[in-house]
Amino acid sequence: MAVSSERMSISKKNPLAIFLLGSILPLSFLTLWQLLGQFGYISTLLFPTPFMIIEAFSNLTASGELLKHFQISIGRAILGFALGGGLGLVFGILIGLSKLAEKALDPSAQMIRMIPHLAVAPLFILWFGIGEESKVLLIAKGAFFPLYIHTYLGIRNIDNKLFDVARTLEFKGIEKVKLLTIPSAMPSILLGIRISLGVAWLGLVVAELIASTSGIGYLMSDARQFNQTSVVFVGIIIFAVIGKLTDSFVRLFEVRLLRWRDNYKG
Repeated sequence: MAVSSERMSISKKNPLAIFLLGSILPLSFLTLWQLLGQFGYISTLLFPTPFMIIEAFSNLTASGELLKHFQISIGRAILGFALGGGLGLVFGILIGLSKLAEKALDPSAQMIRMIPHLAVAPLFILWFGIGEESKVLLIAKGAFFPLYIHTYLGIRNIDNKLFDVARTLEFKGIEKVKLLTIPSAMPSILLGIRISLGVAWLGLVVAELIASTSGIGYLMSDARQFNQTSVVFVGIIIFAVIGKLTDSFVRLFEVRLLRWRDNYKG
């Protein structure tokens, strides 16, 4: 019994064993998908096989088209997230610390939050045209609210005794925010960053699908018009992979910054 539990413990710590375990389901699905398409059980026009998608990816990469559109999309996502996420963090801290600011600003913010991306996209295009401004602002709108809400909630969930200690130590203004507020609310802030990144990608897709002449979303929209479904799948996979990588990057910081927490491991 002891040997068995020891082997289980080793397998949990072995990265290769963990990777292989996590690969069973996707590899089985891809193999089944390839066989069904190859033998004509599903339409390859609607569901191109994994090999067809890889071929489309290789062609786009070789022509340089994929890299060009990818760089444009990444630039938009970074600008939009920096603008929306940065404002969300500032407003979250401000409203979290001030009851007056909460009463003055939060009702308006919550009302704007409920407006869907697709509803404001045409308005942004009318106001700012189909240039970069409308796309960046649409991404920023999505990135703003998760970080704002989680920062606000993180601050409001801080133990009030810590603020009593801060008053005893005579922390003032920026010093209190830097040494007490942000560190104490950090778990919630990092969760807000992860969600904001996901919503920023959603805003990017909406912006590039509706009105754009460049970017991965435009590449997908253009391919759809010419029934190049494999190219559409390439775009979907790129969004999924980059989204997962950015989330994993934030989680890495989360592990480093919050190593003091005793988390449930399952």
